[in-house]
Amino acid sequence: MKLPQKGKIMAEYVWIDGTNGVRSKSKTLFKPVSSPDELPEWNFDGSSTGQAPGDNSDVYIRPVAIFPDPFRMEPNIIVMCETWDPDGSPNKFNYRHDAARLMEANKEHELWFGLEQEYTLLGIDDRPYGWPKNGFPGAQGPYYCGVGAGRVFCRDIVEAHYKACMYAGVNIAGTNAEVMPAQWEYQVGPCEGIELGDHLWMSRFLLARVAEEFGAKVSFAPKPIPGDWNGAGLHTNVSSAEMRKDGGMKHIEAAMKKLEGRHVDHIAVYGEGNADRLTGKHETGSMDKFTWGVADRGASVRIPRQCAKEGKGYFEDRRPASNADPYQITGIIVETIYGGLPDEKMEKE
Repeated sequence: MKLPQKGKIMAEYVWIDGTNGVRSKSKTLFKPVSSPDELPEWNFDGSSTGQAPGDNSDVYIRPVAIFPDPFRMEPNIIVMCETWDPDGSPNKFNYRHDAARLMEANKEHELWFGLEQEYTLLGIDDRPYGWPKNGFPGAQGPYYCGVGAGRVFCRDIVEAHYKACMYAGVNIAGTNAEVMPAQWEYQVGPCEGIELGDHLWMSRFLLARVAEEFGAKVSFAPKPIPGDWNGAGLHTNVSSAEMRKDGGMKHIEAAMKKLEGRHVDHIAVYGEGNADRLTGKHETGSMDKFTWGVADRGASVRIPRQCAKEGKGYFEDRRPASNADPYQITGIIVETIYGGLPDEKMEKE
C-alpha cells in the first residue's frame, strides 16, 4: 500500500542465522540515517535461529551496511547486520567479523572479488519449476542461456530480482539461465574487500523475498538433483592490484601454489554437501585434488584465456558450493595468499 509514513522510516534488519540462511525483522526509525553507525543495535531470540541456548538466548545485531528497500521503496531501508553475543564477542556464526579484519590487514593489495551465484527455483512441492510431476525434462543442452518456453522457467522471478538488486544498490553484474532447467545464475561484483560479502548476502535476501512473492522456493543446494544434472556453485573471481598490473601472471601463479597447499582447509569452508558436486564431472574438478589451468572448467581454479594472453588479470576459484558463505570464502582466500592476522587462523568451527 502506498500510504504516507508521516516522517517515519521502516528499517528491515537482516542477519545470517545458524543454518546459513537469512532472517529479518522491522524497526521504526524517526529520522533518516546516512551511515550504519547512526542506527541502533538491536537483538533477537537466538534460541529460535540456532544461534544461542534457550537459557541465554539474546543475540545482538549490529548494523554494518545500508541498502535502499526495493519493496517498501525509499526512504525505507534494509540493514545488513553482524551477530554478537551478550559478552561482547562475535556470535560463532558471525564469519564477517574475522573476514573484515583480514581485509583491513591486507588492504594495500586492493583485493577485488566477483562471485557467480547459482541457484535452483523450486515449487512448494520441492520439485524444480517446469519439471514434469512424475518424470524428468529432456537432457541438458538447450537450457543454458536459453530463450523460450520449455527452455527456461521463472524468468519473471529472475527479472524482478535483477531490478530489486539494482534499486538496492547491490553491485549485480548480470544474470543467465544455467545448464540444468530451473537453475539460474547471477553475478555480484567486482567489489573490494568485505563489501563483496555484504552485497552477496543482501542479494540472497532479496532473491528470497522476491521468490516469496511468487510462491517459489530458492535452493542453494550444490547438487539439488542427483544424477546426470549439473550442480550449483559459487565461482569466486579474485584479483589484486599486483595481479592487475603488467606481469601480474607471476602473482597469479604464486597464488596457485599457495592455494594448492591449503586445498583441504578451503574445501572445509567451501559449503555443505560439496562432495556431491565436486566429482570431476559436470564442469567441476575433483574434491580430492587441487588442479589449475587456462580456460579449464574441469579444474579447481581456472585462469581465463584472455588473462593468460595479456599476462595479467584474475583467477576463478571454481570449488565453492552455491551455499557457501562469501565471508568465509573471501576471508580464507586472503589469508592463504597474503597471510592471516597475527597468531590467528580462520578455521572452520
